Amino acid sequence: MLRLTDISYSVEGRPLIENASAVVPTGHKVGVVGRNGTGKTTLFRLIRGELTLETGSIDLPKGARIGGVAQEVPGNEVSLLDTVLAADTERAALLVEAETATDPARIAEVQTRLTDIDAWSAEARAASILRGLGFEPEQQSLPCSAFSGGWRMRVALAAVLFAQPDLLLLDEPTNYLDLEGALWLENYLTRYPHTVLIVSHDRALLNRSVQAILHLEDRKLTLYQGPYDTFAETRAARIAAAESERKRQEARRAHLQSYVDRFRYKADKARQAQSRLKAIARMKPIATPQEAALRRFTFPEPEELSPPIVATEGAAIGYGETTVLSRLALRIDQDDRIALLGKNGEGKSTLSKFLAGRLDAQKGRIQRAGKLRVGYFAQHQVDELFVDETPLEHIRRQRPDHAPAKLRAMLGGFGIGAEQADTVVAKLSGGQKARLSLMLATLDAPHLLILDEPTNHLDIESREALVEALTAYTGAVILVSHDLHLLTHVADRLWLVSGGRVTPYDDDLDAYRRMLLERDRPARPKVGPTPKRVSQTALTDLKSDVRKCEQRIEKLSEMRETLASRLADPTVYEEANKDRLDLWQQKFAEVEAALERAEVLWLAAEERLEAARSAQNG
Repeated sequence: MLRLTDISYSVEGRPLIENASAVVPTGHKVGVVGRNGTGKTTLFRLIRGELTLETGSIDLPKGARIGGVAQEVPGNEVSLLDTVLAADTERAALLVEAETATDPARIAEVQTRLTDIDAWSAEARAASILRGLGFEPEQQSLPCSAFSGGWRMRVALAAVLFAQPDLLLLDEPTNYLDLEGALWLENYLTRYPHTVLIVSHDRALLNRSVQAILHLEDRKLTLYQGPYDTFAETRAARIAAAESERKRQEARRAHLQSYVDRFRYKADKARQAQSRLKAIARMKPIATPQEAALRRFTFPEPEELSPPIVATEGAAIGYGETTVLSRLALRIDQDDRIALLGKNGEGKSTLSKFLAGRLDAQKGRIQRAGKLRVGYFAQHQVDELFVDETPLEHIRRQRPDHAPAKLRAMLGGFGIGAEQADTVVAKLSGGQKARLSLMLATLDAPHLLILDEPTNHLDIESREALVEALTAYTGAVILVSHDLHLLTHVADRLWLVSGGRVTPYDDDLDAYRRMLLERDRPARPKVGPTPKRVSQTALTDLKSDVRKCEQRIEKLSEMRETLASRLADPTVYEEANKDRLDLWQQKFAEVEAALERAEVLWLAAEERLEAARSAQNG
């Protein structure tokens, strides 16, 4: 169990966390959310002991190991597989001792412990994790120096997952993963055997991989049971309740003040007026939870061009003598919303550069509309901003004839306020830099907007604003992103980039996710032959088991819906109902866990019934 008790921490005299408390049960997976700059990364550093608390305490079980992703794996000559294996320091030390120990009793202890920690399957487990994060078997024997910084971060993630610390702290781990890697991690975390805290703005991950949300807001910590969508609904109800109570209090205060203003100087009413003044003084201000600042995106509207705006026939693209993609027969119209699917290294970024006009075709034909304007945003462009210039200076370079007020209004259209507009880029947050880069990419009202991982530095509110802006945008959009929520709500066409080709993917993103998870799932061990005949009584019993499982799931689902409805009731969050709120949140968590177990039992019962039917028919 992780227990945070009345913890406080300030940065340069500014309170970041103040008398905050929370308890995370052992084995829970918890998403840590909050506005950018509220202190989520600082919280992790406090838990790791890298920073010293001003007040309070952080308690973990004695001997618990805390693990997180290193900033970067060194570019040395150690292979990826050996780097990951070395992360399990106990195994590494025992293997060394097994070679050098001479005392028979100690040798027996070492061998027993190696068996206990499953040391002999370690290489296969490490290889499986590396494969899930995008490293093919032949790459795993290469040295770390052969890979760029982003890929080394994946190695660092693989290492900490392999080490399996008792408390795993992950800070935006999907920022350096592609969609395939993000989906693999999402699935892996659901099976992780220990406690996980994960800072993430990836809504799909927070809905599928965690059991609770730890919200850092107003310098306090609040633990909400359930996935992100449940948290969002619960918090919305809490905000509505607080706002309603605040309005009632304001009306009461205004009524009392009106009486005081009218009668405080009248002798026969003075005592009553003083009484009302005291009542006003006793009223504690009701603060509604912080709401994120307006996080809009306002894309300029392009004029309409005749379709198609881009078309290719038999095109091949690549670098120098190397062809990456060939036989491209593509068509893009101005109302298209296209997501590019495929593993890293298959050519998604190469295709994006080609469509953006930054890479010429090696052969074949490409037709572009005569007045076509293309906007292009890639991850690295955030790093190419001028760090010693302000956003205002960036946009002034592009629009020197515009008045300052108009330039500021344009920045405001991307959520860059007056204060940020005059702040040098070096001091802006990652999200603010991403907004500036997006604004510069769309400044000319492009007919085709190509976005390569646009959400990496954006918080959840900003991602929702981007979804709304792209949905309303009247130009074509090409998306490369690991954010499944963004792709699901924006894209209406899917292109699979794989094996040197680009082909339409006719199914939906849920089917693509299932395909990836099935591909990475180990093959089931072969079982012995099923008896040729299954008695009718046994078949009836198996059917009964399935029905019981279905009934259990139905009952638990109804209980979950009832509890969710209660938690969505604004009155639950009034002070008088605090005890009931804690009880219902606890029950909600218990029902969630029970429902998950019931679904596992139902699947097992279904498989037994299907096997019996096959035997009956065989």
